[in-house]
Amino acid sequence: GEEHYNCISALHKSMRGSDENASLYWLARMLEGGEDPLYVARRLVRFASEDIGLADPLALTQAVAAYQSCHFIGMPECEVILAQCVVYFARAPKSIEVYRAYSNVKECLRMHPGPLPPVPLHLRNAPTRLMKNLGYGKGYKYNPMYKEPVEQDYLPDELKGTDFFKEQK
Repeated sequence: GEEHYNCISALHKSMRGSDENASLYWLARMLEGGEDPLYVARRLVRFASEDIGLADPLALTQAVAAYQSCHFIGMPECEVILAQCVVYFARAPKSIEVYRAYSNVKECLRMHPGPLPPVPLHLRNAPTRLMKNLGYGKGYKYNPMYKEPVEQDYLPDELKGTDFFKEQK
């Protein structure tokens, strides 16, 4: 019932708050109470990107490895794997930079008046002669061919200068 959601919330918030003891407690309470370890492992995958993000990009690798390990060996052997992941996450630095930026992009899409802007011609794929004749891909600068970063626009004209990593109004 409701305790299922209360316990996963407590685990999530304990890891977010960097409390490794509370994190282990809530994990053990869930697992010893019969919670599906794969459910916990899926939540850890989400936590790795939502709460740790770019502060420690290896957190996602840890979470996926924990999920796969739980899938391979099951309970009770996988409990220590989940415990390791939970402590790693509690101790990890936290960043919601990508989470916020992606939320800003979604808001931009929802609030855009009328149809969304087209993909700029230079960014379009041109697999046919007709597409090439229409200007698809024309002027695109293939970055790996340059020693220095190239100046090139990647957003539609209407969104030039938009920075989704800054707070949106």
